[in-house]
Amino acid sequence: MRGSIENKRVEISTEETQELLKKGKVAHVATVDEEGYPYVIPFVYVYEGGDKLYLHIGNIHESHFWDNLKSNNKVSIEVSEMGELQPGKKYACQSALVYTSVVLFGTATRIEEEAEKALFFDRLMAKYGKPQWTFEREGYPILPKIELFEISIEKLTGKENKGMFH
Repeated sequence: MRGSIENKRVEISTEETQELLKKGKVAHVATVDEEGYPYVIPFVYVYEGGDKLYLHIGNIHESHFWDNLKSNNKVSIEVSEMGELQPGKKYACQSALVYTSVVLFGTATRIEEEAEKALFFDRLMAKYGKPQWTFEREGYPILPKIELFEISIEKLTGKENKGMFH
């Protein structure tokens, strides 16, 4: 059941799913703590295709997210683009949200090499930054304080709800 889409009319192709994941802005990442409680937080991320996604936490070596990964490195990630809410014909409860979403399941591995961390930040700035931005200094001097994670994608699905068809 995990990672399967029951309503096949909303399922999108792997290529469309990967494109949404590439251009998405916020990944909602779920982990589970030692007591079994889920924990979801938003992240900026880098995904360039294939079966790897990258995200980081900054200068926080003690956090709920990091503690969860230390005891269980399994994650689920959701990225979506919301459209409008279309009103139902007869009843409010028949209204439908237009959206496209991606859900993935995978495992997180901590990346410690500073060269890989620098490459991640180069890609992150290319995705989220603005060409006119300037900085006092070049480089990434606090890389040793950054925790970078590589998510190995085990299952990736996508769906698109175009609205009123129910």
